[in-house]
Amino acid sequence: MLLKILIIFFLVGNHSAEDQRKQIELQPQQLQKELKKAQLEESQLTLIDSIVVSGKVFRIENQGNNKGYVYIGRVNSCRAGGCSNPNLESDQNNSEYFDYFILFNQEKQVISVRVFNYQATHGYEISSKGWLKQFKGYHANLSLKVNKNIDQISGATVSVNAIVDDITNVTEIIQTL
Repeated sequence: MLLKILIIFFLVGNHSAEDQRKQIELQPQQLQKELKKAQLEESQLTLIDSIVVSGKVFRIENQGNNKGYVYIGRVNSCRAGGCSNPNLESDQNNSEYFDYFILFNQEKQVISVRVFNYQATHGYEISSKGWLKQFKGYHANLSLKVNKNIDQISGATVSVNAIVDDITNVTEIIQTL
């Protein structure tokens, strides 16, 4: 009986540690640096009700004035061989993820995009500041197309398409605020 209790305690304890590790960090250091670079370091971030499933949107306010928005979220991408393998079921065990944020100005244009937690085995190159600067100035009236106005990265096809789709979707949602 004691052994069963210890096993259950061990499994529950590991499960909650796993859940905690999978939580999105809502105040990454990179965000603080980007807010400072945009001269918004003294601003307050106010959570806007959960309007995005895979992350959270915050209004950036300074002395009661809206200065922009920040989205902090997670993008699921495929585990190596997971999405293209028809023998594997599509679930959380077949996907990897990365966490990132998008900083928007008052006009709801992208100021910057930063990947701050990359947990996938392939495609890390999308974390490059040089590659991410392609999104600066993007707004919902524009179209993002890989291999047209967004560079493809060899070996990072899934991650590139995943982040482009997510940025497009989040930017469209931001436009409704």
